[in-house]
Amino acid sequence: MLEFELLQTDPGSHARRARLRLNHGMVQTPVFMPVGTYGTVKGVTPRSLQEMGAQIILGNTFHLWMRPGLEVLAQFGGLHAFENWQDPILTDSGGFQVWSLGQMRAISEEGVRFSSPVNGDKMFLTPEISMQIQTTLNSDIVMQFDECTPYISVEPRTKGQLTTEGEARASMELSVRWARRCQAEFARLQNPNALFGIVQGGMFEHLREESLEQLVAMDFPGYAIGGVSVGEPKEEMLRIMAHTPHRLPTDKPRYLMGVGTPEDIVEGVAQGVDMFDCVMPTRNARNGTLFTRYGDLKIRNARYKLDAQPLDDTCTCYACAGADAVSYAKGGRAGFSRAYLHHLDRCGEMLGPMLASIHNLHYFLNLMAEIRAALETGQFGAFVAQFKAERSRGV
Repeated sequence: MLEFELLQTDPGSHARRARLRLNHGMVQTPVFMPVGTYGTVKGVTPRSLQEMGAQIILGNTFHLWMRPGLEVLAQFGGLHAFENWQDPILTDSGGFQVWSLGQMRAISEEGVRFSSPVNGDKMFLTPEISMQIQTTLNSDIVMQFDECTPYISVEPRTKGQLTTEGEARASMELSVRWARRCQAEFARLQNPNALFGIVQGGMFEHLREESLEQLVAMDFPGYAIGGVSVGEPKEEMLRIMAHTPHRLPTDKPRYLMGVGTPEDIVEGVAQGVDMFDCVMPTRNARNGTLFTRYGDLKIRNARYKLDAQPLDDTCTCYACAGADAVSYAKGGRAGFSRAYLHHLDRCGEMLGPMLASIHNLHYFLNLMAEIRAALETGQFGAFVAQFKAERSRGV
């Protein structure tokens, strides 16, 4: 089901190096997980993901339930064969997507009623149904169905105001009750994979601690911190990030959901997080923002029209170095120039966001490899200082 081995800890922070064995393979942590909402990481082939070092990717229960539907996925024996990815997969439960529907959904103790964003059909998602869907998907890590506590209230009486402590408590306690139902259904289905609980509680540390204590008592194989990156200011997210992860069990994997920038990830590792995911690498790529060792690059800027440099001259991704940089050594770099990527973006050519997505994902995955190496050699503190200095230098 799941084996977690803690290999090293950093004496100057909560950072840790570990490995996680799942039904479809081993995952070295800290790890970044590319997001493949509909069964694909946008604009990137499975082969490219493997070549750049992706160990585990995400799928989304809510969207895959809508399309292609369980009948199709069951025919293929789950998501791995359907999308031709044989390494581990984590699936979100649908809780965040329900949250994003706002007032277009009705939450009760039993579950959530809403209209399908695809065809308008009346839908009903419960903890039990979420477990049934994820069992059909055969994802290596299954997330409990939870209510994602909003930062800004969507309740009619307090809409537009900061979520109150009372609202956050009610949401957190509902998620805990749903966690128990998920655990019971997961066991009934005899799902051979691993179920994670999700710590909620909004921006209230004492509620986070209550949620954590109740979930730890249920003895999940792993735990996630949810309810961040939901519209709160950065300093609020960092406050919760500094409070919660290291309070989770040391012998279980810790997952910070939906975070974030390279700086957020490095800080998250320092606070004891093992697993990260975010749509930012591919979403920003499609919008012309590239992550580099020396800061972010806006490829749409006119300054790059004649720029012959690669996106990042330290990067070995296909966009920067080509398929085989060694074989092109006599003729210079084999990758693509900033000018060319600027041109593709201006013309709306699909190769532009494809190359940008490859580069951004490679950057995130390479960042995690560098973090793991620094932890292995006892140099994490020095790595963080160098990372911050390089990122602030500018491109």
